Amino acid sequence: MSSHQILQFRSDPFVVSPCCLRICPKVSPKPSLPFQWRRSHHAGVRSSTKKKTQCNLKNETPATETAKRVYPFHEIEPKWQRYWEDNRTFRTPDDVDTSKPKFYVLDMFPYPSGAGLHVGHPLGYTATDILARLRRMQGYNVLHPMGWDAFGLPAEQYAIETGTHPKTTTLKNIDRFRLQLKSLGFSYDWDRELSTTEPDYYKWTQWIFLQLYKRGLAYQAEVPVNWCPALGTVLANEEVVDGVSERGGHPVIRKPMRQWMLKITAYADRLLEDLDELEWPESIKEMQRNWIGRSEGAELDFTVLDGEGQETDKGITVYTTRPDTLFGATYMVVAPEHHLLSYFVTPEQKQQVEEYKDFASRKSDLERTELQKEKTGVFTGCYAKNPANGDAIPIWVADYVLASYGTGAIMAVPAHDTRDNEFALKYNIPIKWVVRNEASSSDEVYPGVGIIENSSSVETGLDINQLSSKEAALKVIEWAERTGNGKKKVNYKLRDWLFARQRYWGEPIPILILDESGETIAVSESELPLTLPELNDFTPTGTGEPPLSKAVSWVNTVDPATGKPAKRETSTMPQWAGSCWYYLRFMDPKNPEALVDKEKEKYWSPVDVYVGGAEHAVLHLLYSRFWHKVLYDIGVVSTKEPFKCVINQGIILGEVQYTAWKDQEGNYVSADTEERLNEYQQVTIPEDKVMKSGDHFVLKEDASIRLIPRAYKMSKSRGNVVNPDDVVLEYGADSLRLYEMFMGPFRDSKTWNTSGIEGVHRFLARTWRLVIGSPQPDGSFKDGTVVTDDEPTLEQLRSLHKCIAKVTEEIESTRFNTGISGMMEFVNAAYKWNNQPRGIIEPFVLLLSPYAPHMAEELWSRLGHSSSLAYESFPKANPDYLKETTIVLPVQINGKTRGTIEVEEGCSDDEAFSLASQDKKLEKYLDGQSIKKRIYVPGKILNVILNKSNVKVTTK
Repeated sequence: MSSHQILQFRSDPFVVSPCCLRICPKVSPKPSLPFQWRRSHHAGVRSSTKKKTQCNLKNETPATETAKRVYPFHEIEPKWQRYWEDNRTFRTPDDVDTSKPKFYVLDMFPYPSGAGLHVGHPLGYTATDILARLRRMQGYNVLHPMGWDAFGLPAEQYAIETGTHPKTTTLKNIDRFRLQLKSLGFSYDWDRELSTTEPDYYKWTQWIFLQLYKRGLAYQAEVPVNWCPALGTVLANEEVVDGVSERGGHPVIRKPMRQWMLKITAYADRLLEDLDELEWPESIKEMQRNWIGRSEGAELDFTVLDGEGQETDKGITVYTTRPDTLFGATYMVVAPEHHLLSYFVTPEQKQQVEEYKDFASRKSDLERTELQKEKTGVFTGCYAKNPANGDAIPIWVADYVLASYGTGAIMAVPAHDTRDNEFALKYNIPIKWVVRNEASSSDEVYPGVGIIENSSSVETGLDINQLSSKEAALKVIEWAERTGNGKKKVNYKLRDWLFARQRYWGEPIPILILDESGETIAVSESELPLTLPELNDFTPTGTGEPPLSKAVSWVNTVDPATGKPAKRETSTMPQWAGSCWYYLRFMDPKNPEALVDKEKEKYWSPVDVYVGGAEHAVLHLLYSRFWHKVLYDIGVVSTKEPFKCVINQGIILGEVQYTAWKDQEGNYVSADTEERLNEYQQVTIPEDKVMKSGDHFVLKEDASIRLIPRAYKMSKSRGNVVNPDDVVLEYGADSLRLYEMFMGPFRDSKTWNTSGIEGVHRFLARTWRLVIGSPQPDGSFKDGTVVTDDEPTLEQLRSLHKCIAKVTEEIESTRFNTGISGMMEFVNAAYKWNNQPRGIIEPFVLLLSPYAPHMAEELWSRLGHSSSLAYESFPKANPDYLKETTIVLPVQINGKTRGTIEVEEGCSDDEAFSLASQDKKLEKYLDGQSIKKRIYVPGKILNVILNKSNVKVTTK
């Protein structure tokens, strides 16, 4: 069936199955998935809803139950979800008319967890669905797909804990997510659904890796990593919190391991420069700029001295953005992982240094570089020569320096760097001021620029005294390059991407390692996909070897070209891998010959709108941009950037929780009277025991006890997760969609309030009654509508076109909440009319459809249309009806204002007086009165002067 085939729903013999609240035809075609899901869901429904639905399956819904529903969403929504699915209404054909404009709108790839959706998830999905529905109706070819980022640690950990294969768990979770999304009426093209765990998909992830490998952008290196012994894997920095794994809370240490790396730093400049071309939030672009962290400075060489102060053949290279402060370097710091550290630690200090290295290995990079933390370090016992003046300065090891940034060593200038200053004060290291500024004190740390002083040496031939910082920096670099003490250098905070995980549930890396030489060899592209072997034991090996090493028959192989024995790489790719390029596969998901067809990519690229959480502002977006640029260089894609516009939705927080405190005797302590609340017992107060008092919340039973209201991010541990399934069951999917958009500005964080959904639910009910009419005595509604074929009045046309203009503009600007307000104003106005003309109501139903598609489809069908409205033309505002041609005119009687009337611009004296005479408030002053004269100022005022002898005098 096509998406425009004739509907037969109104004549089909449906009955309502009360327990599962779904439409069941008496003749029994196979029910669609959303209805199957709803029946199995009831075990988790909250008690208030569950009580309503505990009916015998053999009985129909009682009339009293039907009467409670303000409109029949429980019938409408399953009906239209089934229609969309049966007719593949939102399928984007493989071959589209490329003469039409395109709109590619994409949600950030969800990870299908076992917990399913909570009400925070549909926020972004609803927004993209509204945009997709609008563009379809505006004549665009729309690509609006959905898929699953399904490899990763959570499924593997669950497999270890339960013995369930991660594939089994993943497929089950995907099924649950899919059914939940379908129950909300999102217009995804499910024919394009994909998962990163499918071999047909990760074949091309592996292919991309091979292109990187062939171009020297994928390589192996010994690097310090976050190693979690309990999980048996390397963790990314963002997966480590306070020295333990985010998942499971297991201790994490830093240790060097040979790992696969991707050379993202080779694209640092392009990643930075091309940000300017993107329609992204400036805050997101700035975060990427800071993460890339381009800086210009110098690499300077410090020679290591032996125990007698003589120069050795060892040197430490530092990178600095402030070569102008070289004379102020009074000590050096190397990272605990510095490759030369063992060469210059004295025997006396060796044990201390080794203990400190172990101590530092238990911290994440984020903890080590946190500015507020107390600085720690150990003296190595060794010195280096400052090349500017020949001074011997001590070499320390400290964890606030990272081996992964710069050269893993710094020259410390405690007079002009806050961290160095704190360290120097703690360990009594000399401080030397070399930059002067009129606003700075002579004995306080000053990190800014100024005039250089105390910076001259006859022995080295370097004199930068009295130069500005900028001039001095250039002169130091010129001197260093001339004397062989250093060179100019551009540096980046950006590090190469660690691209290996010691896990089972991930994409196999298509590399062979020869047994004899250790040489790495790429698997032939013709052999892709290299599929993941089946394993029953996913537990860590305990040796650092990945779980894949247990698949001995899979690991041991031969090099096809030479026949030499080899082993397969047993590390897998990180979860980021599959999500780096999925937007391309959606353009051509079934292609077995290429990652994406060139013509399809050329038409659909780039993604027009990409919506997701701000937590992906740096890493995911940066990695995707990197891969895209590599694919651009090799001719796979036609654009330099993957995502034209990125929008970050706000977070939906759980409902407000009210906190009080009690002392040891159990008495409440007001939050505003005690400074040491942390010493008291904290208790949560139910909302029904709280009241508002001024700007504060207090106990109802004792208004002197002030409470602290706070909304938290939804989490199972806090018990504040709201399941969308429950909301859909009680209020319907359209109400949930509308409420999520109405809560506040799309990009702002918002607090969930279950009572708030009742407001939009009432709006939808009013809209339903406006078109369908009032319910019958048993609570049901008649077929058809109350719409007439009358010609619309000018007032009605103006109200409609004002609403069209408002809704269109607000959707396109993603101000969804104010778009809803515009529709509410229209409905309020329409209730004052004596009739509901078809020429007004039908366009309004089309306006409503992106927000509340189930209701809109049902109303459209009842208005006599035989096909879905999904591809009907979206209404356009007529500017002629948007002009404000009426004004409010004050009316005076004998100089005293008695009321106002609404008149057209250019209204005559007689027309204005006629309207005033008909006004209910004014007619009592004018009825039967003798008029002496009328004073009329067009657009300003009408003053009616009565004959005094005829003026009515009222008496008590």
